[in-house]
Amino acid sequence: MTPPPSKAPRPPRSSRWVPGNHFELLENGEEFFPAVFQAIRGAQREVLLETFILFDDKIGRQLHAALLHAAQQGVQVHVLVDGFGSPDLPPSFISSLVQAGVHFRVFDPGGRRLFGQRLNVLRRMHRKIVVVDGELAFIGGINYSADHVADFGPQAKQDWAVAVRGPIVAHMHRFARRAVLPRGELKRASRAPLPELAHAGRAGALFVTRDNNLHTTDIERHYRIALRAARERVVIANAYFFPGWRLVRAMRRAALRGVDVCLILQGEPDMPIVKTAAGLLYDHLLRAGVRIYEYCERPLHGKVALVDRQWSTVGSSNLDPLSLSLNLEANVVIHDEAFNALLHERLQKLMHDSCTQVQAQPKGAFEGLRLLRGYCVYHLMRWFPAWAGWLPRHQPTISLVQPEAGAAGGGH
Repeated sequence: MTPPPSKAPRPPRSSRWVPGNHFELLENGEEFFPAVFQAIRGAQREVLLETFILFDDKIGRQLHAALLHAAQQGVQVHVLVDGFGSPDLPPSFISSLVQAGVHFRVFDPGGRRLFGQRLNVLRRMHRKIVVVDGELAFIGGINYSADHVADFGPQAKQDWAVAVRGPIVAHMHRFARRAVLPRGELKRASRAPLPELAHAGRAGALFVTRDNNLHTTDIERHYRIALRAARERVVIANAYFFPGWRLVRAMRRAALRGVDVCLILQGEPDMPIVKTAAGLLYDHLLRAGVRIYEYCERPLHGKVALVDRQWSTVGSSNLDPLSLSLNLEANVVIHDEAFNALLHERLQKLMHDSCTQVQAQPKGAFEGLRLLRGYCVYHLMRWFPAWAGWLPRHQPTISLVQPEAGAAGGGH
């Protein structure tokens, strides 16, 4: 896939290839956290950070220290966390940031409870984005919690993110400011033109988001476009896999026309239902020639993919009903041979060293039941986006935590 020519009609925001970028692949917390914390500590003007999960553990406290340092140096620091994903932050954790000048906001704070369970599980702010000084950005699937580093133990997560420099950062910066700034500043930010950042590399890029308004299927659409164009290879590593029928159909069609399509899915899931749901699709995919590998070393949390030798994507979006139909997500799509080759090398090593290949089951006495199950699953996938539209559509709020406020659910 190549960027469109300059004289093509102006496409929607999430379809404009932006040239001149550099992407650094960061694998797991060991590579990601030091890079992010150093960037925040070195900020000169502004830090914008969005995350689904922020815990008060050793990683959360390191982030806390970096944000506190930046704020104390006069840097404008804006943090947005999800009220469901980060529900139990201690009052002291937040208040010390707020008192230092950090603008700490919570997406859909508190939430109603039923039998002690929070009901704002749907339509979550699932993005993981950091933008520092409008010049350096990070995006991927890694949250701020200790289970993203290996010394957490057998349940430590396998995941990826990228550090980004170049003109695409201006698009990410504008988006993040719109997500976290108060209304008055937001109006001024919306009127300001995008700054022209210097080229930092040779990669073309798209910044693609999913919301419940204008961009409901953008991330899924870019996956389908890439799968339809695939001619040689496809590798998808995704933690929560139960996509709609259009994505499954695109994977099957690619495999049937001779493309080597590989899926890396959870073999040791953090939630057993994840493996059960994905397993319902195995037979349908395997019979088309898709190769499926289960990562068995520890829980897989990644959301990355590559197609042929140019196209790659890294971000927060899983390939399941929550990410494709409900959550607020963000990915970058990267058009760069060097990055594609590096990601392919890492995923090949993962498949070789830490995965078990799933074998197709031979036909047997229960073939009819298996076909019936496949038929039912196929139609469940076909219609789940429509069903998702019937789920509660409350309007989530973003609340600024005041200095006297306590936990993440206590903003005003």
